[in-house]
Order: sequence, then C-alpha cells, then structure tokens
Amino acid sequence: MIQKLVIFCCFTLLFSCQNKQKLNVQNFKTGTFEIPEGKGFDKTTFIRKDSFQIETYGDRVDSLSIVWKDNFNYTLKMLNPKSGLDREPIRVKITGITSNSYDFEAIIGHSNYKQSGTVIKISN
Repeated sequence: MIQKLVIFCCFTLLFSCQNKQKLNVQNFKTGTFEIPEGKGFDKTTFIRKDSFQIETYGDRVDSLSIVWKDNFNYTLKMLNPKSGLDREPIRVKITGITSNSYDFEAIIGHSNYKQSGTVIKISN
C-alpha cells in the first residue's frame, strides 16, 4: 500500500509541475517587439509582419525583408542600405523561447562576429 502511495505522489508531483502553456515560435513572426539597450547599441523597437520588418533605434528607421529558413532561423536584409555593412544579410538563429520573448544569435554577412540578445514581444 505504501508503495502505491509513493508512486501516486511521484506521478502527481511530476504532472503538476508541467508547463500548461505551450510555447510557439510562430507567435514571433508578427507583432511589435523590443530589444533592450545593451553594450554598444541602443534600444531597438520593431514591427514585424512575417516577411517585413520596420525597425526604430536611436534616431534611425530601417525597413528590412525577412526570409524564414525554418521556425528558428531567418535572414534579415535592409531594403534601403546606406552603407556597405547595411548591404550584408543578417543571419539570425533563435536559441530559446519563452511565452513572450526569445533569445537569439545574429551574424552580419560572412563575419565571425556574433551578437546575442533577447527580443521581447510587447504587443500583437
């Protein structure tokens, strides 16, 4: 009888600790987002509609196209580049998600420099 009670308690504990909300990376393909200010860059706010993104940071506004390779990898490309660096594609890899944010690593062009950060969804 005690053995059955221990097994029942273990199952109850296991299932009561599960996350009831399913995480869905599709939630990050549209909406309004923010990347908090960090070392060497200003806070960035952007509006995304699946394959198009408008970013605002500092006193600058940019439009970018988005090509989704899969749910966790996409490429950004500036529509109106102002410099040679702006012409380079930005490859982004989503490395983790929560209900309202995701962590990412980004590489500009063919460099070895990786920028990491967190994108927070602030509205649909």
